[in-house]
Amino acid sequence: MFLIRSHYLIYLGMVDNPQKPVDDPRIRGRGATFNPTGRFCNEEREIISDDWSDFRSEEAAFQTTIILETARSILSRNTSPDLPFDRSINPYRGCEHGCIYCYARPTHAYMDLSAGLDFETKLFAKPNAASLLRKTLSHKKYSCKPIALGTNTDPYQPTEKKLKITRSILEVLAETKHPFTITTKSDLVTRDIDIISETAKENLSCVCISVTSLDNKLSRLMEPRASAPHNRLKAIETLASAGIKVIVQIAPVIPAINDMEIEQIMKAAKDSGASQAIYIPVRLPHEVSDLFKGWLEQHYPDRASKVMKLIRSMRNGRENDPDFGGRMKGNGPYADLIRMRFQNSARHLKLDNRMYDLDTSLFIPPQNPGDQLCLL
Repeated sequence: MFLIRSHYLIYLGMVDNPQKPVDDPRIRGRGATFNPTGRFCNEEREIISDDWSDFRSEEAAFQTTIILETARSILSRNTSPDLPFDRSINPYRGCEHGCIYCYARPTHAYMDLSAGLDFETKLFAKPNAASLLRKTLSHKKYSCKPIALGTNTDPYQPTEKKLKITRSILEVLAETKHPFTITTKSDLVTRDIDIISETAKENLSCVCISVTSLDNKLSRLMEPRASAPHNRLKAIETLASAGIKVIVQIAPVIPAINDMEIEQIMKAAKDSGASQAIYIPVRLPHEVSDLFKGWLEQHYPDRASKVMKLIRSMRNGRENDPDFGGRMKGNGPYADLIRMRFQNSARHLKLDNRMYDLDTSLFIPPQNPGDQLCLL
């Protein structure tokens, strides 16, 4: 892993025929099977073999690079009626977990990078996140509502173990008694159980653990660098035992890939201590569509056509439906079938509780050096 200090990075991705992913030993252990040029780039480069030798077999595997970014703001706001929160924090851009279906992949195009291998190998970290958050929460006009961590990229991806940016954010939130939620695929979240458990006692926090399959092989193919399924279930058990409210998230549900596991995942999560469940059907915005189809052709060529046909049936004939009201649920008979299966299982397992209402009344603006002390 290499650390590069920079304010921005411009990189022209190299493409190995995006329509036909090749067996490249350098990408072993990664989610994407190729690296399409970012959609805002004016140039495209393609690797052409001279038939003398295959340099791919001679070069080392792609390495993860961390760029330390000096962020100007830390809170991202949204007005989406589909989301239960209006503000979020993403300590990192890009995600080493490499989930092939990740809807956040296209955001790397804004950095002139690829949504493919670049997204999972060229990461941006925000070491000043905690200080920015403290400044934001100190503003006189700030109104407290729950902050969601992990809505775009995972706050507990592998580099967090060393950089501890997410932990520094949690320390500020705990100090100010600010409510927050965490969504992750990593059991690293249990490292911060000392902070989360204390906030949970005052109904200031809950954790959402994403479990997409109980099959180690499938999980490794879909999410190559995320925690193994049994470790995520163990994380649910550890968090729940510490008095923390835990939601299991089955996202995404992919037809003919993991949809047959809905009931088993919910049962395993319930047995581990989860008290609520949610699900989201797969959606494939922008470059994610071609990346996902390339992944299907590489790993599941026998059912690739069927999977895409079912996905289109849930998205009004498209591979992605960006419209509010439908993008998080899907439409059509197959989407209805998934919804009914989920709801029946949730009722049976008593996982159909509503989203937790976290307490916003305890918030105390942070005291910064030089601030005048309150007299009352």
